[in-house]
Amino acid sequence: MTRHLPPFLAALLLAACTTTGTQMPAEGWREDAPTPQFEASGRMGVKENERGSYANFDWLRTAALQLFEVKTPLGNSVGRLCQDSRGVEAVASNGQVYRAASTAELSQQLLGYDLPVAYLDRWANGLRVPGEPYSILPDGRLQQMGWRIQRNLDENGQVRLLHMERSGLSLRLIFDRFGQPERSPANCNDTEQAV
Repeated sequence: MTRHLPPFLAALLLAACTTTGTQMPAEGWREDAPTPQFEASGRMGVKENERGSYANFDWLRTAALQLFEVKTPLGNSVGRLCQDSRGVEAVASNGQVYRAASTAELSQQLLGYDLPVAYLDRWANGLRVPGEPYSILPDGRLQQMGWRIQRNLDENGQVRLLHMERSGLSLRLIFDRFGQPERSPANCNDTEQAV
């Protein structure tokens, strides 16, 4: 059962945008590669039991941390999620801070169930989660950890769409920008003005 939370937290911890680009072929889901560092931005939608939330996002993934910020269409921050070696924290626009040792624990604490936030960076890069059972569906989607994951690429071979779904829940990220990071904060405290 979902607990009562500000809408940004459900969106932050995991749409109805159009599917664009070419779907990644089944053989593209590799496991034997490290997750690359990247910086990305775009639009996202979360749909839970026919109720949807939509926002923009900025995403930074470096060797030291992962930072995901949800924004309004006008660019105002709605909330941010940052994970580093000390754990994970979510900060709401009103300044309220939620902390946990892992994204799974934070998701369970705030929503009552586990969202695969810790694995989005791998799936966005066409990589499976190491050591976790998986299957490749006939349409080329990856099925892993209870999720069906579709990844579409643009004409340059970069991710354009990441769509994940399971019963009653769908998360869709449309990437406007995806490339090498221009900055590399050492921890979450260094990211206050980073995104």
